[in-house]
Amino acid sequence: MKGVFLASAAALAIAASSAYAADIKPAVVYDQAGKFDKSFNEGVYNGITQFTEDTGIKIRESEPKNEAQVEQNLRRLAKRGYSPIVAVGFTMMSAVQKVAQDFPEVQFTLIDAVIDLPNVQSIVFKEHEGSFLVGALAAMASETDTVGFIGGMDIPLIRKFGCGYEQGVKFITPNATVIQNMTGSTGAAFNDPTKGSELAKSQFSKGADVVFAAAGGTGIGVYQAAKDEGKLAIGVDSNQNHIHPGTMLTSMVKRVDAAAYKVFEEANTGTWQPGLEILGLSDGGVDWALDDDNKALITAEMKAKMDDVKAKIISGEISVHDYMSDSSCNY
Repeated sequence: MKGVFLASAAALAIAASSAYAADIKPAVVYDQAGKFDKSFNEGVYNGITQFTEDTGIKIRESEPKNEAQVEQNLRRLAKRGYSPIVAVGFTMMSAVQKVAQDFPEVQFTLIDAVIDLPNVQSIVFKEHEGSFLVGALAAMASETDTVGFIGGMDIPLIRKFGCGYEQGVKFITPNATVIQNMTGSTGAAFNDPTKGSELAKSQFSKGADVVFAAAGGTGIGVYQAAKDEGKLAIGVDSNQNHIHPGTMLTSMVKRVDAAAYKVFEEANTGTWQPGLEILGLSDGGVDWALDDDNKALITAEMKAKMDDVKAKIISGEISVHDYMSDSSCNY
């Protein structure tokens, strides 16, 4: 595992584990898509698996099957003295709010949403920055100047991805067309590969030749449709380039793996703190993925341009509008 979050994290955790391991009883609650969704949850799973390998500290895992079970599972873990408890995803916000108030001595970390309580740590990401990057790459790879975006649940967070992507596309090709669709209005929209495939095929029929899916498990259907039709797809959250090498142009990597690792490493060394952390390009929180599975699709010119765009976002020369700042994609 690499990235700025994990620089020497393993060494720190190993050195401190003997002193602190007896004091922590860590747990994680995944969202309803489950820990093997090949995307957001699986990124967290990879992070905690690495932490356990590095420290020997086991983490209790919980996979609720519906919304009611989320609060039940959080409450059960809190009652049994687990701490910190990592809650994966914005859909857990209400449940964490309730349970954290009832168990003020338990440390909670919520990924992808913000709660202002003295025992809650909130970790959010600058998804618009990473999405801008992959949008720029999509525009460079497109032969039709028409690209697509398929979101999961229609909420501001997912529109944030779509807006960043559109900005990146039009930074490279101002007159490009960006087709955008959302999968649904409930959490089930993140676990509907069939609908993802249907939406992707519809976008392909309208001329799109690159599609970015920010839709969790729904993206699996998008990527399969792209492979079947000889188009390109962009993964999200985890590095999904390996799913269909030659089809996956890249992935917008959101380092939830590193964030989860960091939570437990901080708890293990006694440095966990409540409050808000916002992770973006400058600190390795988001990025685009280049590896053996997609390098044949990326020319030297494309790589150089991506390096330039990334540096300019980090320096502030390129300002990426955050949809969630004003609920609009005006830029």
